[in-house]
Amino acid sequence: MKEKLYTIPLNDAVNAGDECPFCFIERNIEQDLLDFCLGSGSSYMESDIREATDKEGFCRMHFKKMFDYGNALGNAWILKTHYKKMNAELKAVTSSYSPTKTSLMGKLKKNTDSANPIGVWVREKEKSCYICNSYKETYARYLDTFFVMYKKEEEFRNKIAAGKGFCLSHFGDLCEEAEKQLNDKEKAEFFPLVSNLMCENMNRLLEDVSWMVEKFDYRNQDADWKNSKDAIQRGMQKLKGGYPSDPPYKMKK
Repeated sequence: MKEKLYTIPLNDAVNAGDECPFCFIERNIEQDLLDFCLGSGSSYMESDIREATDKEGFCRMHFKKMFDYGNALGNAWILKTHYKKMNAELKAVTSSYSPTKTSLMGKLKKNTDSANPIGVWVREKEKSCYICNSYKETYARYLDTFFVMYKKEEEFRNKIAAGKGFCLSHFGDLCEEAEKQLNDKEKAEFFPLVSNLMCENMNRLLEDVSWMVEKFDYRNQDADWKNSKDAIQRGMQKLKGGYPSDPPYKMKK
C-alpha cells in the first residue's frame, strides 16, 4: 500500500520500536490537542472552541497537564467561561432539587435504588473532557487504519509480528476491534499472532524488572545492567499505557 497521509503516523509509531505503537500515537495526539487548546494559535480565543470546552470541560488529568503546559492567560480564559456555564448548571440542578422523605421500606432497603440528581450531574461532569473526547474520535480512526493496513500490507504485518507488542490497554482495544474488522480466516491468524506476541513481550518485561531487582544485590554491582536500566517505566507502560517518565509537556515559546 502506498503511504498516505493517514497511514504515516501509524507507520512512524510502529517504526519507533516502542513498547506500544498506540501509546506513541496517543502521546502525539494529546500533545497536539494541548497545543490546539492553549498554544500560540490561540484557539481558546475562538468562540466556537470555547463553547465546546465550556460544554465538555476537562478531566482532572488534563487540567493538570494544561496547568503544566503553561499559558496562564489561555487557562484563565477557558476557566472563566467554563465557570459561567458550570455555575448556571449548578444553580439549576440544586434549586430544582428537594430531598424527599424516605419511606420505612426505603430505610430497610437502605434506599439503594434512588439516585441523587445532584450526584448524577456531578458524575456526568467528571466523565466529560474535551481532550479525552477529541482523542477518542481520532483514536478510533487509527484503529480502523491499523486493520486496513494489517489486511493489505504484508510489510506492516511483519513489522507488527517482529515488534514489542502493545500495552495491555491498547491490546484489549485491538482484540475487541478485530472482532468487528476481520473475517473468520483473518481472526484465526490475527489472534494467535498478537496473543503470542503479548505473552512473549510481557515475559521480556518480567525478565527486565527481575534483573533490575538483582542489580541491587551487592554481588551484582559490577554486572551488566542488560536491558533493565529503564525497566520500571517500560514495565509500567506495558501494564497501563502512557509514558511514566515523560516530563510535563510545555508550551513552545
